[in-house]
Amino acid sequence: MSRIGRKHIAIPAGVEVKIDGSTVTVKGPKGALSQSFRPEMKIQVEGNEIIVTRPNDEKEYRSLHGLTRTLVANMVEGVSVGFKKELEINGVGYRAAKQGKNLVMNLGFSHQVIVPEIEGITIEVPQPNRINILGADKQAVGQFAAEVREKRPPEPYKGKGIKYIDEVIIRKEGKAGKGKK
Repeated sequence: MSRIGRKHIAIPAGVEVKIDGSTVTVKGPKGALSQSFRPEMKIQVEGNEIIVTRPNDEKEYRSLHGLTRTLVANMVEGVSVGFKKELEINGVGYRAAKQGKNLVMNLGFSHQVIVPEIEGITIEVPQPNRINILGADKQAVGQFAAEVREKRPPEPYKGKGIKYIDEVIIRKEGKAGKGKK
């Protein structure tokens, strides 16, 4: 049996879980999330725990078992605690600021790069070279962070650009560092 799939999901205080057929709706202090899952996967609430079971041991259901459990667990964690991605901007003159609901970035282009805040996502700029992206939906937070990073990905020679706070950029030598024959 799947090690991840058979783990029970604890429901924290203040979180409400409603299961309607194959649709799971989770409400909490950070918002509400709803998602449909395969009808073969059985999702039940027993006491203050959510249990995900599969119909049999076919390969398809074994793979769906862990996936379904993880997605439900991420929904519960998202509405109770929330998810956060931190980005760092490196480069001379590169900076970010928040104007209203827009993220305005100077990234070495002749124009400013403006990224509007989408529904369910909150953008914070604690410092001119830091961007925090917060939200209840893990997938939406990760996707939005990737789209912001895509505006100026880090380059390998000087390391200039937008990177995740824990990302390591492998640096390359320039042509001056190349040995002579």
